[in-house]
Amino acid sequence: MPRRLGKSPEIYTIAARISFVDGLAKGIMARYGNDPVKLSDVLILMPNRRGVRSLRDAFLRLSGGSAMLLPRIEPIGDVDEDELSLSGNLPLGINEGLSPPPVPSFQRQILLMDIIERWYQQQQKLGSGEEPPETAQRALLAQALGQFLDHVQTEQLSFKDLAKLVPEDYAIHWQKTLDFLKILTQSWPEILKTTGHCDVAERRNILLRGLRDQWLENPPETPVIAAGSTGSIPATLALLEVVARLPRGMLVLPGLDLELDAESWAVLKPTHPQFTMKLLLEAIGCERISVADWDTQPQEDNQGFLREKLLRECLRPAETTDRWRALDLDAQKALQGMTYITAPTAREEAGIVALMLRQVLEEPGKTAALVTPDRQLARRVAGELGRWNIIIDDSAGTPLFNTRIGLFLRLSAQMMGEELAPVALLSVLKHPLCLGGQSAGDFRRNVRRLEKILLRGARPSSGSFGIMQAIQHAMQNPETNQKYLGDLVELKSWWSDFAVLLKPFEDLMATGNAPFEDLLIGHITLVEALAGSDEQSGAERLWRGDDGEEAARLIEELQQAALGLKTMNVAQYPALLDVFMSSQSVRPKYGQHPRLNIWGPLEARLQHVDLVILSGLNEGSWPPEAAPDPWMSRPMRSEFGLPSLEQKIGLSAHDFVQAASAPSVVLTRSEKTAGTPTVKSRWLSRMEAIVPEFSTSNQSIQWLNWYQLLDRPQKFQKIMPPRPSPPLAARPRDLSVTRVQSLMQDPYSIYASKILRLYALDPLDAAPGAADKGNIIHEALDIFVKKFPDHLPDDAVEQLTEIGRKEFARHLDRPTVAAFWWPRFVQIAGWFVAEEKSRRLQSRTAATEVKASLRLKAAGGDFILSATADRIDQLADGSYSIIDYKTGRIPTAREIYAGYAPQLPLEAVLAQTGSFEGLAAAPVSDLSYWQLKGGKDIAKITSYNLSGSRYTRMDVSEVTRKALEGLKSLVNVFDLPQTPYLNNPRPDNLGYGDYDHLARTLEWTENENLGGSNE
Repeated sequence: MPRRLGKSPEIYTIAARISFVDGLAKGIMARYGNDPVKLSDVLILMPNRRGVRSLRDAFLRLSGGSAMLLPRIEPIGDVDEDELSLSGNLPLGINEGLSPPPVPSFQRQILLMDIIERWYQQQQKLGSGEEPPETAQRALLAQALGQFLDHVQTEQLSFKDLAKLVPEDYAIHWQKTLDFLKILTQSWPEILKTTGHCDVAERRNILLRGLRDQWLENPPETPVIAAGSTGSIPATLALLEVVARLPRGMLVLPGLDLELDAESWAVLKPTHPQFTMKLLLEAIGCERISVADWDTQPQEDNQGFLREKLLRECLRPAETTDRWRALDLDAQKALQGMTYITAPTAREEAGIVALMLRQVLEEPGKTAALVTPDRQLARRVAGELGRWNIIIDDSAGTPLFNTRIGLFLRLSAQMMGEELAPVALLSVLKHPLCLGGQSAGDFRRNVRRLEKILLRGARPSSGSFGIMQAIQHAMQNPETNQKYLGDLVELKSWWSDFAVLLKPFEDLMATGNAPFEDLLIGHITLVEALAGSDEQSGAERLWRGDDGEEAARLIEELQQAALGLKTMNVAQYPALLDVFMSSQSVRPKYGQHPRLNIWGPLEARLQHVDLVILSGLNEGSWPPEAAPDPWMSRPMRSEFGLPSLEQKIGLSAHDFVQAASAPSVVLTRSEKTAGTPTVKSRWLSRMEAIVPEFSTSNQSIQWLNWYQLLDRPQKFQKIMPPRPSPPLAARPRDLSVTRVQSLMQDPYSIYASKILRLYALDPLDAAPGAADKGNIIHEALDIFVKKFPDHLPDDAVEQLTEIGRKEFARHLDRPTVAAFWWPRFVQIAGWFVAEEKSRRLQSRTAATEVKASLRLKAAGGDFILSATADRIDQLADGSYSIIDYKTGRIPTAREIYAGYAPQLPLEAVLAQTGSFEGLAAAPVSDLSYWQLKGGKDIAKITSYNLSGSRYTRMDVSEVTRKALEGLKSLVNVFDLPQTPYLNNPRPDNLGYGDYDHLARTLEWTENENLGGSNE
C-alpha cells in the first residue's frame, strides 16, 4: 500500500561508532539548519520519550548552549520496543477519538483477578477439585496474563487463532493452559466492553494505524524523519513503511551494518543484532545496498572502522564463522580504547566501576556512563560512589517498595496483618515517618520503653488490647513495677492514645473479609495518622518528594480500580499491596549528576559519552536468558505467530554493539555472583577466540588493587585482648554460685555485667529456648513438691501434669512447645512421681528454691556468696543431699573435682554453714543432678557421694573444702587492683558469650590465628 505514494523508500543509517543523537542532530542541521523556519517545520519521530530528551540535549551541545529554534520532536509512543512498557499515550496530535481511552493498568489487573476467580469456581463445579488461588496469587496471575495480552496485541495477533492450536497435540498441562487462556478470548472482551476502555497495546495499534492511514491519504509536505527505531513492533513497522516513502520522509536506522557479507546477511537468526533491521528492510521492500550513510560529510576514523569490524566478527552467524581463518584485522588498533576487567565478585566489580567513574571527574568536562541491565549492580555502583559524596541516579529508577514511604506502607500493612507482633510493630514504630502525633524525641522515648519493658522476651497477646493487658500486668508485677514504675505510668498513657490511631483499621482487619477499597482507605487513614507529628499533619509528611508523589499516584489509581474487588480475605491485604507496588518505580526529577550517568542498554542505544562502561557481561544478565514462556511452549508460540524467545537476545546484542563501538569503552564482568560461578557473555568468549590479545589486555589486577587500597589501612596493628582493671571500689563484692563459675572462666562477663552494668536484652518474639524449658520445668516441680511435702495423692501424676499445663500455658501456642516440649514433660511427670514415691521412703524434702548467703572475709573487704538451690533433701542420717534439676548437659566428676563446676560444692558450703533460709547447719553427703530430658531416656539421676560408682564416687566434704578454698583464693586475686578481667570465652567449652562482641573477641582471636603483628 505505501507504494502508491510514488517514492522509493529513503533510508539512512548512522554507524554504531557515532553517537546516534549527536550524528542525527548534526545531519539535520546540515540539511535544514541555515533556515530556522525550515528547521521548525521538521517533525522527528523518536522511539520513546527518553530518545526525545536525548536528541534535545544533542541539539543543545551542537549549538554550544546558545538559544535556537528546534524541530518538532515527538515520541512514536511511550514504549520500550524490547520491554513492552506501555503508557497508552501517543502525543502526536492525531485524532484520539479513533479509540476509547486506555484501561488503567490496575483496573485491568483487578478485573482479570475477578475473572480468574470465577474461572476456578467454574472448574470446581466441573469437578476439578482445584482451590482458587489466594488474592495475592491471583494478582500475580492477572499481572502475567495482562503482559501476555499486551504481547499478543503488540504482535497484532488474534486470540481467535488459539483455536488453531489443537490441545490434544500437547502435554496435559499445556492443554489446561489453553483452556485457561479462554479468559482472554471469551470473558475479557465482554468485560472490557462494559468499562468503555480499550487495551493499551490495542489502542496504540489503532492510533498508529490511524496516523499511517492519515499520511497515506494526505502526505505531509514538511519533512518527517523517523529515527532510532528498529521496527520490532509491527504497528511501528507499518508506520515506518509509510514514513520512508513520504514525499519528504526519511528513516534513520541505528547501526545498520552495511559491511556484513551477503552470505551472513542471508542466514541471520533472531539472536543477531541485525536481525530485526533485516526484517524491517524486507517489510519496506528496500535492499540493504540502497541504504545510505546519514552523515553528509563522513570523517575518516580508521580505529572506529576497525572496532566495528571486530564486533561484526564477534557476532558473525555460526554458519559463516569459517571466514575467521582468513580474517585480516589489526587487532591492536581495534582494541585501542577498550579495557577488559574481570572481578572476583559483584562487589569488586561495582567498586572498580565506581572508581573508574570517579577518575573521569578529574578531567574537566569529561563524561561517563555505566550501561548495564543488572539493576542490582547499578545500585551497588551508586552506593560505592557515595564514599566520594557523589549522588548518581539510576535511569531505571528505584523500586517504590524500597523507598522510604514504600517501606512504611508495606511495614504498616504487615504490622496489622500480624496483629501487632513485636518485630512487625517495632519495624513500624522505629520507621522515620512514624511519630504518632508527637515530637520525634517524645515518640522515640516511648517506643524504647515499650520495647525494653514489654516486647523483649515473652510475646504479649495479639493486638493493641493485648499490649495494654501486658502493661497492666507489668504494673501489677511487684518486681517490674518497682523497677519501672514511672515508665509504666507514662507508657500506659501513651499507648492508650496510640491505640486509638490503630483501632479503626485493626477492627477492619478483624472482620475476616472486607472490600479492598475499605482496606485501602483504612490503611491510608492509619499511615497518615501514624506519620503526623506535633507540627505537621501526616499527609504533609507522607506525600512529598519524588517517592511520596509516586506513592500518592499509586494510591489514587488503586482507589479508582478498587471497586472491581468487592471482597477479599483481609489477611491477604499486605501481600496484595506488595504485588501492586512491585511494578512501580520512582525516577527523580532533579539531582542527576551532570557528567555521570547510569543507563539501561535501551537508553544507551541512542547516545554515547566520553567513557562507556559495559558491566554485568555474564550469560543470563547480558545477554539475558531466554526465559520460557509460562503460557506457551516454543512450538505453540511458533504456530500461534509469536516471535522467537531469542529475539530479545538479538535486541540485547544490538544494544551491546552500539555501546561497545564507542571510542573509549570498558567491559566488566564478575566471576561469581552470590557465591555462584558465572559464565562469561558469549560475546566476550567470541572476542577472545578471534583476538587472543583481548585476554592479555585484561587490567583486572591493577584496578582491583586500586579499589582494595581504598579500604586498606596505612598500617596494621594487632588487636590485643581487653584487660580492664577497674579500681577495687568498683569491683563486685557479691556473686551467686553460678556467677563464680563465670568469674573463673570468663571474667570479662562479670566486668561487663556487674561493673559496667550492661545486660543482654532478650530477643524479640523469639521461640522459647532451652533456658525457658528449664525454668518452666523447675517451676512446675517446685510447685508440686511444695504442694505435697509429706505425702503424694493417688492422682499425683495428674496433679503434676495439670500444674505443668498451667506453667506451659503461655507457650503452648508455639509449635515447638506443643509438639516436643509438652509431650516430654508429661513423660517426666510420670517418672518424677514414681521416683518421689520411692525416695520419700528414705529421705524428706527439706526445702525447694531456697535462698542462701554467706559473708566471707577477703583482702578487699567482706565478700558475699549467694545461691538459690533447686532442692535440698535430708537423708536418714541427718545429712543433706543437694539436688539440681538439669534439662541439658551435666558436669562430669572430673570437672567438679577440678573446680570448673563449683555450683553444687559451693551450695554444700552454704548448707554446712547453715546459710540457707530455714535450714539448720548439717553436713552434706550427696551432690545430685537430676537430668530431665524426656523422650527415649526420660530422666537420669547422677549422684556424687562416697557410695557411688568409679565414675561418681566422691568425697563430698573434701570437694566442699576445696571449693571454699578456691573461692577465697579467687576473690583475693580479683581484689588485687592489677588483676584484669580477661575475656577468655573458650569456644570449645562456653560457646559465644553475651559480651564477646563488646570485647571484640573474634577480631583478636583471628589475629592470633593468622599470626598478626604489631606493624
